[in-house]
Amino acid sequence: MREIIDAISRASIRIKRAIEFGDTGYSDHTNKTGDTQLKLDIASDLIIEEEFQKAHSVKTIISEEKDTAKTLHENGKYIIGYDPLDGSSLIDVNLAVGSIFGIYENDTNGSSIVAAVYVVYGPRTEMVVAIDDVKLYRLGADGNFKEIKTITLNQKGKINATGATQKGWAAYHKKLVDEIFSDGYRLRYSGGMVPDLHQILLKGGGLFSYPATTDTPKGKLRLVFEVFPFAFVFEKALGSAIDGKKRLLELKPSHIHDTSPCFFGSNDEIERVLNAYAKQ
Repeated sequence: MREIIDAISRASIRIKRAIEFGDTGYSDHTNKTGDTQLKLDIASDLIIEEEFQKAHSVKTIISEEKDTAKTLHENGKYIIGYDPLDGSSLIDVNLAVGSIFGIYENDTNGSSIVAAVYVVYGPRTEMVVAIDDVKLYRLGADGNFKEIKTITLNQKGKINATGATQKGWAAYHKKLVDEIFSDGYRLRYSGGMVPDLHQILLKGGGLFSYPATTDTPKGKLRLVFEVFPFAFVFEKALGSAIDGKKRLLELKPSHIHDTSPCFFGSNDEIERVLNAYAKQ
């Protein structure tokens, strides 16, 4: 596991530099889910693959930017599903973006994830590693990540990050969101999964929701690259992660780009979601 974390550390430093000085324009390519790829999406994917080539414990990589899985080391132990540059469309307005990694054994079901890492590229570059607990690291002036603290969620938070287009929300989901805001929660939503969930984790709690909508009935966020890694992080931080009714880490993707509605948060907020969705 150490060599994987080291590979992610090296990749994140290279991606940070690419974001700062690289070409931020769009390419002529789209990924499997139909998103037009930025040149930085492609560059970040190549950087990560290069670094994982040096980690012989990595058997297979599955990237959000690739159509199929790729075997790196036949005798490796781990499968890594990753989103090289989540929220990359925010780069042109200079908002924080990130990279997400789920580390699996045997297969990419939610029950098979054994560790998760994400990196935030913002005013500071920070890396969060979840194995037995959740540790925050920050990139220092010497080019190394230093451990800052252990992240633990409170029972209840104050932030409400509401994803997806509102006109596509079900009436019961809109009612849930309205009730949460009426209880004094603050809206915090940038449109980037990594910075929005990072904020909830560092501020001690709240709710991030990306529900099913009329145009995306299975949700938009991808299980292997985005949903499972953050579900693992939130559970290790003593919070919860569900699809509205079921624990996310109990799900089994039908293919590597499969999606799901998802809710991440501290336990009081997730309980409110369960109560609202139980009637549907």
